[in-house]
Amino acid sequence: MPATPKQKERAIDVEDQSAISDQEEEQSSASDIASPSTSTQKKKKKSKASKALKVLRGDSEIPQQLIDHVLDRVKAERSNESAEVNQENVREALEKLKIMDVVKGKAGIGGHNQKDMGQHKFWGTQPVPQPGEGPPIDDGYIEPSRPRVEVRQDAYPLPKDFEWSILDLSDPQQNKEVYDLLALTPPGYHKEWHIGVRVSSNKKLVAFISGVPMTIRVRKHQIPVAEINYLCVHKKLRSKRLAPVLIKEVTRQVHLKGVFQAIYTAGVVVPTPVSVCRYHHRLINVQKLIDIKFAYVPRSMTLARMIRVNKVPSTFAVPGLREMEEHDVPQVADLFTRYMRRFDLAPLYDLDEVKHQFMSGMGTGVIGDGGPGRRVGQVTWTYVVEDPDTHKITDFFSFYSLPSTVINNAKFPVLEAAYLFYYATETAFVDDAQENGNLKKRLEAVVGDALVVANKANFDVFNALTLMDNVPILQDLKFGIGDGILNFYLYNWRTAPLAGMNSEGGVPAGKGVGVVML
Repeated sequence: MPATPKQKERAIDVEDQSAISDQEEEQSSASDIASPSTSTQKKKKKSKASKALKVLRGDSEIPQQLIDHVLDRVKAERSNESAEVNQENVREALEKLKIMDVVKGKAGIGGHNQKDMGQHKFWGTQPVPQPGEGPPIDDGYIEPSRPRVEVRQDAYPLPKDFEWSILDLSDPQQNKEVYDLLALTPPGYHKEWHIGVRVSSNKKLVAFISGVPMTIRVRKHQIPVAEINYLCVHKKLRSKRLAPVLIKEVTRQVHLKGVFQAIYTAGVVVPTPVSVCRYHHRLINVQKLIDIKFAYVPRSMTLARMIRVNKVPSTFAVPGLREMEEHDVPQVADLFTRYMRRFDLAPLYDLDEVKHQFMSGMGTGVIGDGGPGRRVGQVTWTYVVEDPDTHKITDFFSFYSLPSTVINNAKFPVLEAAYLFYYATETAFVDDAQENGNLKKRLEAVVGDALVVANKANFDVFNALTLMDNVPILQDLKFGIGDGILNFYLYNWRTAPLAGMNSEGGVPAGKGVGVVML
C-alpha cells in the first residue's frame, strides 16, 4: 500500500498534526522523559498484560460484521489476493489501525491524533459542531453574524519577542518567504487574510496562516466563506501554542470583512468533520516509487510485471482534446457550474474565478521550457474537449502539481506528485447516463487522458480523493487505496454529514463533496 506523501512542499516547516488538534504542550524536562514514574510503568505493564490476555481469549471489540464486510470487499475487488486473507489477519490489521477509535471519533486512521474529542480545549470554545451532538434538524449558522463594531478590533496578543505581520504577496521578497502559492491571490482576495508571525528582533517569518474569500453551496444554502489553508509554524516554536492564536487572529480578520463562515481541511480529527475522504494513488514512475519506499512490490507480483501493469498509454483516448485557452473560459464556466450542482458541497465561481483557478497557474513560455510536458513555473494543467463540428466544449479536466521533498535521498530528492483537481462532462446530463454506465465510461476516458498528460510531464504519481464522481472510476484506472485521510470542516455552520469515502443518507460515496482545496 502506498504511503501518503507530504501534502505540500513549503518554504518553512509545516505545523505538525498536534498543532491543529491543540496538543502542543510545553516540552517536558529531560528528567521527566528519562525517568517515568513507577506508577506509570506499572500501568503500562498492566495495559500490555491486559492486551495479551484479550488476544489469548480471542476477545475483540471489532464487530464480526465489520470483519465479514472487509473480507467480502477483498474477495470482490482483489480476487488475486483473496486466498491470502482470512478473518485472523483482517482482525489483526483493523486492530493495528485502531479502527474502533476512528469509529468512535477518538482518533484518525492508524491511531494518529488519538485524543478524546471532549479534551480539545481550543475547539471546544469555537462555533463548530461538538462531539455528542445529534444530527441537525436543519442547516444553518451556529452563531449569528455580528456588525463590524462588535468584532474585536485589536489583534490577539502574541508571546514575548514575536509580532504580527500582514504579508503583501505582491512584494516578491515577501512572496518568496511564504512560497509561491497560487491559491492565495484569487479575484477579490484580502491581504489582511495573509497573516504571519515574525521574530521582533530580526523580522524572520516563523509562522503563517492564510484565508481567501469564496462562495460555496452547502446543499440548498449559498454562503460566503473564507477558505483557510497553509497553517505553518516553525518546528522550534511548537511549544509556544501559536496555532490557536493564528486561527483566532485570522478568524478576527475574516469577521472584520463581514464573513462569519469558513471551510478548511486537515488530516487530523478535531470537532467535527462534515465529511471524510480517502486518498488514492495511481503509480506512474513505479521504479522510483519503489526506490523511495512510497510503494512496494506485492508478494504476488514481480517488479517487471508491476511496471508493465501500471504503464500509462502514450496517446489520448478522447478525440478533440487540447489545452484550455482563454476564449474557452465562458464555456468551461458554464459546464463547470452545471456539473457541480450534482454535489451537496460545491464552490460557486464566476468567470474571473474560473480563469484564475484553471489558467493562472499554467506558467510562462511554451511547453517544454520547464522540462518535458511543462512550462516554466507551471502549477496547473487544464485540458478541454472540443467538438470539431459545433466547437462546443463537451468535457474538461484539470490537475495541479504539489511536489514533496524526499528526506535523505540524494538520488531522488523530490517526489513529483499530481493531484486531480476539477473536471466535468456533458455526458452527465444525458438521460440514464449514470444508470447505463455511460457516465462512468466517459469519465474513465477523460481522467485517463489526464494520466497521459501527467506522464508526459514526468510526474511520479497521480493522486485523487474519494469525492465528486471519482469513486466509481478509481479502481478501473488502477488507483490504489492510500493511507491518507482528509477531513473536511465547516466553521460556524451545521449540516448533516456529507458523502465522502462512505455513502451518507442515501447519497453515494463521493457525491457529497465537490470542493477540492489546493
